[in-house]
Amino acid sequence: MKVEISKRSVGRPREFDAQLALDAAMEVFWRQGYEGTSLTELTTAMRLSRPSLYAAFGNKEELFHKVLDRYGEHMAFMATALEEPVARDAIEALLRGFVASATDPRTPTGCLTVQGALASGPDADEIRAVLAARRLAGEANLRARLQRAHRSGDLAADANPPDFARYVSTLIQGIAVQAAGGASRAQLNRVVDIALRAWPD
Repeated sequence: MKVEISKRSVGRPREFDAQLALDAAMEVFWRQGYEGTSLTELTTAMRLSRPSLYAAFGNKEELFHKVLDRYGEHMAFMATALEEPVARDAIEALLRGFVASATDPRTPTGCLTVQGALASGPDADEIRAVLAARRLAGEANLRARLQRAHRSGDLAADANPPDFARYVSTLIQGIAVQAAGGASRAQLNRVVDIALRAWPD
């Protein structure tokens, strides 16, 4: 990804597109995880000097937090899916959308929040905690949607919304790992087909 540089007179500071720079950083973190990404790789991908990176985004950890916010925009389809009026349709839209995202050839495979802290040492404990909190927040949104469906009769009376939300979250994380390991979109959509058969009648 190229960071756009505006034409300025010689000797004046260069301007850059912060969103494009974040997208470049996001791709590196997504492919290599937090700890596996060096500042040199980030500055190269973002086409910024180290002082410019610090001035615009802070240190590596601060940059990663900003990248996670940017990644949240990329994954906005997940919140949209949960707005489907029928709960089963919402879950299917969520899972199909995630499969499409995890296997999109325009981006790294898998999921940044799942892969971001894999194989990390103790120095990345805080990052792991942040990523876990984001995943739990996603599960909480899913649980709230299923609880609404349960109260309205759109989900079977004997269904357990927290357990079902955890099941779907686990499935999403598994899809991310499988996609990163090379599973195709067609293969993962067949997994979704099987999972949807577990929908409580």
